Amino acid sequence: MTGDIMTQAQAEEVVRLAQDLPELGLRRGDLGVVCSTWFAPNTVFEVDFRAHVPGCRVRALLMPNQIEKSETR
Repeated sequence: MTGDIMTQAQAEEVVRLAQDLPELGLRRGDLGVVCSTWFAPNTVFEVDFRAHVPGCRVRALLMPNQIEKSETR
């Protein structure tokens, strides 16, 4: 599920990254948790990911087309 459907994502919801973000050390398929949703001027999601380095976390602002809802918790 991508695009307009993702505008319905809620805080604390688990999402899956839909594309690689090498500048943040994130890979397509990584799971994260939505922390907040911003609506102006465009909808973006603040998502917290566990990085591939033990003990590190990455928080990113992502557009709806960059994430998908995940059934995995």
